[in-house]
Amino acid sequence: MAGGRERVAHLLKQLHRASCACPAHSHVYSQGIGHAASGKTDYAFEMAVSNIRYGKGVTKEVGMDLHNLGARKVCVMTDKNLSQLPPVKAVLDSLTTNGINFQMYDNVRVEPTDQSFMDAIMFAKKEEFDSYVAVGGGSVIDTCKTANLYASSPESDFLDYVNAPIGKGKPVNITLKPLIAVPTTAGTGSETTGVAIFDYKELKVKTGIASRTIKPLLGIIDPLHTLYMPERVTANTGFDVLCHALESYTALPYHQRSPCPSNPVNRPAYQGSNPISDVWAIHALRITAKYLKRAIRNPEDEEARASMHLASAFAGIGFGNAGVHLCHGMSYPISGLVKNYKAKDYRVEHSLVPHGLSVVLTSPAVFTFTAPMCPERHLEAAHILGANISNSKVRDAGLILADTLREFLFDLNVDDGLAALGYSSADIPALVKGTLPQERVTKLSPRPQTEEELSALFEASMKLY
Repeated sequence: MAGGRERVAHLLKQLHRASCACPAHSHVYSQGIGHAASGKTDYAFEMAVSNIRYGKGVTKEVGMDLHNLGARKVCVMTDKNLSQLPPVKAVLDSLTTNGINFQMYDNVRVEPTDQSFMDAIMFAKKEEFDSYVAVGGGSVIDTCKTANLYASSPESDFLDYVNAPIGKGKPVNITLKPLIAVPTTAGTGSETTGVAIFDYKELKVKTGIASRTIKPLLGIIDPLHTLYMPERVTANTGFDVLCHALESYTALPYHQRSPCPSNPVNRPAYQGSNPISDVWAIHALRITAKYLKRAIRNPEDEEARASMHLASAFAGIGFGNAGVHLCHGMSYPISGLVKNYKAKDYRVEHSLVPHGLSVVLTSPAVFTFTAPMCPERHLEAAHILGANISNSKVRDAGLILADTLREFLFDLNVDDGLAALGYSSADIPALVKGTLPQERVTKLSPRPQTEEELSALFEASMKLY
């Protein structure tokens, strides 16, 4: 691990030396100064979150909820693997008991693509549902959000609502049908957010749709469902929680984000760190530090698994409004450009880098890079994750958090960097190219980044230990 730390430190010291030191240009002079240059900064933030219901066995209430909504034709979305497992059975039993008419779509792709989204959209348009239930992880919930959106706006082109610059990024001004999300993993927090992520195959990169309008009406968080997650699924979804919390807490503050919208409808879902999202992010980080290792190592540890299920929702509330930044922005091409890597415990035919894994592998390099902008927050995060910071210097915040993360990942047998996934230095130009369109999140980094700096971050992430 010492070699990994020295490699990251060397690369980032080179970046610092290459930067202009004058106040007008230096990245380390003032937090977010590079972001404010594009126009007047915002002065407000807005919190939006789904209703949340939590409790063991609470899934049995979903049929009653749909009855209360007056639902007449319900779409239940899930994937092939989950369709055979108890969480889906619990939902279907509840619908049947309460006399709810439903049809099931179980063709959701793990790590969805534009094509898999469009397949689900076509199904939803054809059947004209008045309500939706998503039972699964982020892939299922995001697919269901998207199907609801485009079935409710049948004349829209697929790229109309996709984030710019890949899509047109149009605001969603229509009313969607009620969607109830029943998450079965403890990671994405998608049951709380207005975000849906997919692989855009033409560009081999992930992008998404972000609008408060597409968030579920209700998230039913039933911790019994997490008992069916295999070890590596538990780990990788937990890493997503970890990075959601870290990135939203260290994101550019909302009042330094630009441009300021001329109309509140144009204020993005991801607005920058703010006093409310900070509370959720830090609480999620504390739970993750306490329970993630236990949840991975013992699938029968109900306390740990239930706690991580809540942490996922808490982090979702935080990042669903504050946003994420470089770990996520860089993760999208890591997933999109996958060659032959197939993650353990994922029952899929296609090559796959799980989202949480693609996010966490760059975290040591990223937080070394961003620490000069808000070192106190980076030190606080390191302390929560177990580092002794009593005699630490503020200037070392990034390296301390990076070392803490490496030790955390090493202890959980995480792949040794991007090289272990099949990437090499020759792939870095393509990885950088795939990161550049992710402005929705990369602009929320507290420190602006050049293409050369992104290249150095990918290089520093090739090996971790």
